[in-house]
Amino acid sequence: MNILFRGGRVFAPEGVRAAAVLVSDGVISAVGPEEELARRAPGHESVDLDGGLLVPGFTDAHLHPIQAGLERAKCDLSEIFGLDAYIAKISDYATKNPSKEWIDGGGWDMSAFPGGLPHRDQLDFLDRPAYLIQRDHHAAWVNTRALERAGITRDTPDPVDGRIERDGVGDPTGVLHEGAMDLVGLLTPRPTAQDLEDALADAQAHLFSLGITGWQDAIVGSYAGSQDQLPTYVAAARSGRLRARVVGALWWDRTRGLDQIDDLLDRRSRAEGLDRFRATSVKIMQDGITENFTAATLEPYCLCGGTGLSYVDPAKLKEYVAELDRHGFQVHFHAIGERAVREALDSLEGTDPANRHHMAHLQIIEPSDVPRFAHLGVTANLQPLWATHHAQMDELTLPYLGEPRSSWQYPFADLLAGGTRFCAGSDWPVSSADPLKGMHVAVNRTEPGDSVHAGYPTAQTPFLPGQRIDLTTAMTAYTTGSAWINRSPAGTIEPGRPADLAVLDRDPFELPAGDIWTTRVRMTFVDGVPVYERP
Repeated sequence: MNILFRGGRVFAPEGVRAAAVLVSDGVISAVGPEEELARRAPGHESVDLDGGLLVPGFTDAHLHPIQAGLERAKCDLSEIFGLDAYIAKISDYATKNPSKEWIDGGGWDMSAFPGGLPHRDQLDFLDRPAYLIQRDHHAAWVNTRALERAGITRDTPDPVDGRIERDGVGDPTGVLHEGAMDLVGLLTPRPTAQDLEDALADAQAHLFSLGITGWQDAIVGSYAGSQDQLPTYVAAARSGRLRARVVGALWWDRTRGLDQIDDLLDRRSRAEGLDRFRATSVKIMQDGITENFTAATLEPYCLCGGTGLSYVDPAKLKEYVAELDRHGFQVHFHAIGERAVREALDSLEGTDPANRHHMAHLQIIEPSDVPRFAHLGVTANLQPLWATHHAQMDELTLPYLGEPRSSWQYPFADLLAGGTRFCAGSDWPVSSADPLKGMHVAVNRTEPGDSVHAGYPTAQTPFLPGQRIDLTTAMTAYTTGSAWINRSPAGTIEPGRPADLAVLDRDPFELPAGDIWTTRVRMTFVDGVPVYERP
């Protein structure tokens, strides 16, 4: 079957150009003048771009879709903001689900609470234990019933990789940070195999609606009370339900050492031979986040002190990474603070660039470490949506970082100038999965006009505007760059590539920069077959 995409422009390797694209049996066969391609394929089907832009299907290089699908099916707070709205939604959910043993879900924003911290008392109106994960997935909000169910008291010690938030007399307040989340999270009802399958199907449909045809799941394993997703992906790939091109980043258990390598090799082997899923990456979370002071910094936080947490001993990290590299694994780092970034870069010294190691988030990079990315062949995995002024940044981050550290945040332009390769992702459900909103922020360093933070007083004041990048660079990161990280054959519009494509309803390259976020996906194709069409 032949399909001719016509009537607009194309985001091709050489840039945006006026052209048509011919797809034959699911593969891009030609890019060129419409009249010429129409003659080559008589009887073709036609897709009218209607002045919009045809782009490669986006690849999200860092997200958590099964967790997102599960949360969307529970008490989902991600689309609302503020304590009153949260309580109303939680109360309504509890009323509509009287048979549920727990009230669980997530998506609350730290900036909705004084000091970023909710309290158990705010959930004690519930007649059941509650466990609600923060939108960044680095903390949980629980009520007194949940603390009692877990046996957490003022005498309960903090786990080595987390913290139980306490009040002035030492009593737990109902916020569990990082590894402490598991103290309650592992007690919540476990999703069934069908729940996980439904969550993946829901997430895939949502991502297709955003033009995303491939992704890297950034945690495939048990973390923060979540279920291991590997069996779900393997089953979906074998059955054909998984249509996207997916790489799973297997979770590095930070309570173990090299003894887990054999387990990781076994887990990788379970996906061998599958067309749509491979488990070839390993995720190492080296630190936490700045807002709860668990991001690893070189100098103490202002006002409160402390330098955060390095979850993996830096002295051992290099040994672990070398062994993963030797076995051909790609290493996918979480690194937020500048010390974590440096520790990760140090561990990657001497590794094989052919394994395509990458580092996600990169909130703070000490300037002397910026050139090391290109030198070591490490790809910067950008989450652009976070690089704006919003309450979490202005009230919970900047005062505690101080200068010059605050000005080292999300240095996209500096990385680009140093020759760093980019890929990009969303960290969904931490933030919106919409790649076009991410591109908007990368270009403008301001909030998209429809975000939950759009009304914040400084939301349209550019955040460190000198670190803006252009739209071509941002779109390339979400297409060719992320596909390269995943070793996907898609990601670019040229003959011989799979026809994983997205039709945009307008051409963002012809819009004022401040309007990029208004662009929407009209249609999405995988192997030339439509998987989404906007109603």
